Amino acid sequence: MHPAASIILFTTASGLGYGLLFVLGIAAACGLLPPNTLFGVLTIALALGTVSIGLLSSTFHLGHPERAWRAVTQWRSSWLSREGVLAILVYGPAFYFGAGWILFDQELYAWRAISFTLAVGAIATVFCTAMIYASLKSIPRWNNQWVSAVYLSLSLMTGALWFVAIWAFFFPVPTALTTILLVLIIVAYACKYCYWRYIENAPVVSTAESATGLGSKGKTRLLEPPHTGRNYLLEEMGYKVARKHANKLRVICMFSAFGVPIACYVFIYFADGYYVTVLAVTAAVLGQVGVTIERWLFFAEAEHVVMLYYGKDQIHG
Repeated sequence: MHPAASIILFTTASGLGYGLLFVLGIAAACGLLPPNTLFGVLTIALALGTVSIGLLSSTFHLGHPERAWRAVTQWRSSWLSREGVLAILVYGPAFYFGAGWILFDQELYAWRAISFTLAVGAIATVFCTAMIYASLKSIPRWNNQWVSAVYLSLSLMTGALWFVAIWAFFFPVPTALTTILLVLIIVAYACKYCYWRYIENAPVVSTAESATGLGSKGKTRLLEPPHTGRNYLLEEMGYKVARKHANKLRVICMFSAFGVPIACYVFIYFADGYYVTVLAVTAAVLGQVGVTIERWLFFAEAEHVVMLYYGKDQIHG
C-alpha cells in the first residue's frame, strides 16, 4: 500500500493526542493530577493540538475533502464513521476537563467522572482507528488481532512519554511513574514484535488461481498486463518496499521507538534534576520518530489482493 504522508500524520499525531488524553483522564480520575495551570495548559494544548492536526490531515487523503462530514453518517456499519463520531464527541469532555483543571482548579462538578469518560472515549477512538485497517479482509496483513493491539499500545506509549516529558519540567518524576513507562514501552515492543512475526509466518491466503477460479485447470499466469502504464490501483495498492530496506527500517524503528526510551527510563532511575528532563524529552522525541517509521512500514509492507490481477502469484495473511 502507498504510505501517504497524510495518513501517517493522522494515525501518529492523533494516536499521541488520544494516548495523552487517556493518561490525563486516568490520572485525574485517580486524583493524581497537580493543580498547576501551566502544566495543564501545555498538556491539554499538546493533546488537543495533535488530535486536531491528525484529524485534519486525514481529510487530505479524501478525493473530496469537502464531503468529509458524510463519513459520520454511516456509523452503524463503518469503523471509519465510528471513529469520526467518537473523535467529535471526545472534544466535549476534553474541553470540560481542561476547564476544570486550568480555570477552576479541579472544582467543576463531576470533574473526576468526566475525566474517566474522557479516558474511555480517547481509547475507544484509537481502537476504531485501528479497526478501520484490521477489518479489511482485502489486505490480509492487516486483518488480524495484532493491528489493534499495536495501535492501542503505541498510542498509550507515546501519550505517556510526552506526559512525563512535560511533567519533568515542573516536578520530580516519581519512581512509580518511571516504572509504568517502562512497562508501557515493553508492552508496545512486544505487540509490534508479535505483529511482525505474525506477518512473516502467515500462510498464503490467496493466489492467482483462487482469485480467478482457475485453480482446477493448473497454474495461472498473466498473459498481458492489464494496463500499459501506471494507474490509480498500481499507485495506491501496488507500492513495494525492498526487503533489505524494510529490514533496515525495522531495526531503526526498534532502536528509536523502544530501545532509546527504555535506556532513557532506566537511566532516570539513577538521575536527578536537569538530567531527568533531558532524558524524558529525548525518549519522547525519538519514540515519536520511531513510531512514525513504524507507521510508514505498516502501510508500505501491506499487500492488497487486487495485485493478484497484476502479476503477483500469492498473498500472505
